[in-house]
Amino acid sequence: MKLQCDVEVVNRMLPSFGMKNRGKGARAVLSIGKHLDKTTQRTSVYMIICTAKDRTGSKYKLKDNIEKFFTWFVEEGKATVRIKEPAIDICLSKADANSLKSFLSAARLADRGSDTSSLPLATLTPVRARDVEKPKKKLTIVSKKDYPLASSFPYSLEQLQVSYCKLSRVDMRMLSLKALRKLDLSNNHIKKLPATIGDLGCLAELILHNNQLESFSEALCLSTLQRTLQHLDLSQNRLKGLPSQFSQLRELVNLKLDDNKLQWLPFRVGRLSKLRFLSAAHNQLALLPGDFRRLSLENLDLFGNPFTPPNPLDHSIHLTFPLSLQELASRAVVNLRVPYGPQHLPAHLCRDLEVSKACDCGGACVSFFIQTAVSMNLHQVSHTVVLVDDMGGTEAPVQQHFCSLSCYSQFLDNCLQRGGR
Repeated sequence: MKLQCDVEVVNRMLPSFGMKNRGKGARAVLSIGKHLDKTTQRTSVYMIICTAKDRTGSKYKLKDNIEKFFTWFVEEGKATVRIKEPAIDICLSKADANSLKSFLSAARLADRGSDTSSLPLATLTPVRARDVEKPKKKLTIVSKKDYPLASSFPYSLEQLQVSYCKLSRVDMRMLSLKALRKLDLSNNHIKKLPATIGDLGCLAELILHNNQLESFSEALCLSTLQRTLQHLDLSQNRLKGLPSQFSQLRELVNLKLDDNKLQWLPFRVGRLSKLRFLSAAHNQLALLPGDFRRLSLENLDLFGNPFTPPNPLDHSIHLTFPLSLQELASRAVVNLRVPYGPQHLPAHLCRDLEVSKACDCGGACVSFFIQTAVSMNLHQVSHTVVLVDDMGGTEAPVQQHFCSLSCYSQFLDNCLQRGGR
């Protein structure tokens, strides 16, 4: 049984001599195995701690020699083993939680004097220098021949790039890297993302440029990525749309969607209040959602989309007279900002409320409305705008909704008056 982690050996006797411990751990390999005691000529089970400075290691007998295990933070990869003789505490940290649990179980059995045949014992030999090196934070693999098949990824990785390796799916071993902050899987053949990517609780940057993705799941939008993801690159894939829940990724600062097949942007894209850089060039966007007006960007690139000049007279009417009680109640919930959720309302009503529209009058409309499009200068939402077309334009059509015929009529009157001037 072996364990790689940071170790600090604390001598409990030093304070009585007015001395302090260093208070600093070192990378080490811990092993539990048999060792011949030259004094008694008996074989006993020992724990050996090998570090970069002492690769031969320090040995500590285990049978009837462990006073206590401190395992309050074992899920965080931390634990302490209190040895009776010598009077030391072995403080373990930065360990894989599952490996740590197994190691402590073996140490506990050895302390009780269990049959050695039932223990997963290791050979107590000096370790290699690479086994006690500092934890690796960054790893770049840009060739299939360099891709690890037999070995695992270093648990301590914070940045991992695996490109040009012809991966058709995300390697599940990557999803156990709990410290990962940046994952770059660009230039592969990945078609689908596992929902478990959302379990990477520190992930701030996800780069999936030039793959074969056809969707971005709702589960990812509702995962811990809501609180961590700041940079997302989905350019050069096969995406046709993004789920309405995409607007839950509210920490996003940089979003790249270029060279896909997007026909629409998320309806509530305006909720991405921290978004500063948005590029969705070379897609199939004909219209921008009305919520787009709420964005506050530094750079915007929508070049190469099939935008057409809007005509306010072209409209679609989804109204009934009188309005249904459900529509009236839904509008009241939105206008009065009444809290709601699946614990209060059926799921289909919650979904309807999530895509409510804002009328020019400031009121809300949910399932019944009039829809048209108006032209918007993109400089209203971004400091820097890449030209929309080869003609030097910076305007794009944006959806406009109206809650009633009177609101739409007033809008048309205003359009005619501006046209008359």
